[in-house]
Amino acid sequence: MAFARTGHGVGWGAKPRTPSWVRSYRMCAVLGDLCGAGIGAATAFSVRFGGLTPYVLPYLLVSLVLPVVWCCAVAVARAYEPRMLGVGSEEFRRVVQAGMALTAGTAIGSYVTKTDVARGYVVLALPLVTFFSLVLRYALRRSLHRRRAAGACMRRVVAVGHAASISELVRLFHRERHHGMDVVAACVPGGHPGQRVADVPVAGDLSDVPIAVEQHDADTVAVLACPEMDGQALRRLAWRLERSHTELVVAPALMDVAGPRTTIRPVAGMPLLHVEHPELAGIRQFVKNVFDRLVAATLLVLLAPLLVGLAVAVRATSPGPALFRQTRVGRDGEVFTIVKFRTMRRGSEQQKITLVSDRDGVLFKIRNDPRVTPLGTLMRRHSLDELPQLINVVLGHMSLVGPRPPLPEEVARYGDDVRRRLLVRPGLTGLWQVSGRSDLSWEESVRLDLRYVENWSLTLDLQILWKTWSAVARGQGAY
Repeated sequence: MAFARTGHGVGWGAKPRTPSWVRSYRMCAVLGDLCGAGIGAATAFSVRFGGLTPYVLPYLLVSLVLPVVWCCAVAVARAYEPRMLGVGSEEFRRVVQAGMALTAGTAIGSYVTKTDVARGYVVLALPLVTFFSLVLRYALRRSLHRRRAAGACMRRVVAVGHAASISELVRLFHRERHHGMDVVAACVPGGHPGQRVADVPVAGDLSDVPIAVEQHDADTVAVLACPEMDGQALRRLAWRLERSHTELVVAPALMDVAGPRTTIRPVAGMPLLHVEHPELAGIRQFVKNVFDRLVAATLLVLLAPLLVGLAVAVRATSPGPALFRQTRVGRDGEVFTIVKFRTMRRGSEQQKITLVSDRDGVLFKIRNDPRVTPLGTLMRRHSLDELPQLINVVLGHMSLVGPRPPLPEEVARYGDDVRRRLLVRPGLTGLWQVSGRSDLSWEESVRLDLRYVENWSLTLDLQILWKTWSAVARGQGAY
């Protein structure tokens, strides 16, 4: 239902027409799960039994049947639902749930039936099946994201709300193409055909949404925070869209709040959205701190040869020390000294005064900075100059993931909202690092940092760390 495409003349009781790319993607997901389960089962069989004997023939049969059983378990976990595919962590979480459920079911079934099962095979097979399925699904998702970057496999969206909100939505969807949302029309209060909002044609006012869906062959309607769309109007719109099986999504007025902090609880028949306060202290922060320091210390040991080599290269290619120290502002406004590899020539701080005088804004970043050395350009592109900051992480000044560490002169110009970035330790990487780095505007950088402060979790940290590798390898937005 979720990704169904609307067609002309679709009436009551009609079945939704799923876009061809959704059907193809879902079929590829099924084939990926079959292949992943087959690889996992074959690996477990080879490791556990080695060769074919009469004793292992039942396990050979189990290995042949396991891929089909696995796909059934994944389907029961609803990991093939179109709305789960292609974006977000829910798809992967449901695959893991399927693996855990199948493992538990196998253990309980063998105990109840008193079946003697080779535990080594089960312990190897089911985790391997889950792992290989996750790997293949991740590869499939990356392929989908590349196609979406080229404008294919997109969901056609009619946006409903005020012009300012729709403009912001269009901007976000253009920047994050991997979500697969393409706004093809807008319905605004008092709007009429011929107008445009952020280069999107206006199809009419709020009462013309079903007509806009049909005219633009849309499959999704996104309703933004809009006083005119009260509960009764939204309910009637849902009834009208139900006839064409068009997906309806509603954006709450409170933006940039992650799912784990929100729960919907029915009160007196009303679905109330409860928003938990961000957890800025306590056991989770303690776990994050221990995790950060252990990982940073381990990386310092493993990367020691690279660090020494870079230090020698910096000293050999330009006069001056290998390390650059600078005062930055950390959690709760505490000042600390950040350590980086030097990427600029001597006298760069004095030259900065001339460069800053010609620029506005809080954040100072320019392309083709004349102060940067050739080696410094290479190190900046791949963030190699920031590796010594692992020392700051070990010392507790910084975290592996967090907002960008600001300069004192930047903090002096912060407003009350922006100062909320200082509630957590700054990070070696963060949402800003994996979302465009220096190509981001100041406002966008602040929005991402505040989103992290509001929604941080160890799971989010792991996701950002995983994405950091590809961002650093590409070198996009680093200067």
